[in-house]
Amino acid sequence: MRVVVLLSGAGSTAQAVFDAAAGDAPFTVVGVVADREAEGLQRAAAHGIATQVVAPHDHADRAAWDAALADAVDALAPDVVLSAGFMRILGAAFLDRFGGRTLNAHPALLPSFPGAHGVRDALAHGVRVTGCTLHLVDAGVDTGPIVAQRAVEVLPGDDEAGLHERIKEREREMLVTELTRIATEGLPTGR
Repeated sequence: MRVVVLLSGAGSTAQAVFDAAAGDAPFTVVGVVADREAEGLQRAAAHGIATQVVAPHDHADRAAWDAALADAVDALAPDVVLSAGFMRILGAAFLDRFGGRTLNAHPALLPSFPGAHGVRDALAHGVRVTGCTLHLVDAGVDTGPIVAQRAVEVLPGDDEAGLHERIKEREREMLVTELTRIATEGLPTGR
């Protein structure tokens, strides 16, 4: 199975996918596309994975950027697109081509705490259990069908950084496990 990874930052979550693909996983990462220069591109390059930046500021408007992003991903001919720390909402031009096969990793147990601050919001709400979700991307913000989830206990004294790191540990395992399952069983329709 051919996977394209979208990322915006350090790529610490995507690293687990890169490592698994370099081993005996039934999937390969054929490219990484970012919305800006990011450490995650260096991690990908260290594995010999093609990288590209499609920056919003290089395009006339959001729709033009979304179309350019879709073109860049399409050129890599993926079976699946994985958003792993990609901090942009994917628009109509992208979803028209890759809807139903674009997955997003989110650091909360959706449908609770969607958006960019899932860990912070979970802590502020005082939950005792949070976690991570892998879901199919749709036109909403973290509203697509849930593919998989992993729970993480919130410990007394947890701060956002520490809790987020424990969530990322579960997220890394979930991504490799679920991509392996999808490579052998096919894409889910969501649950």
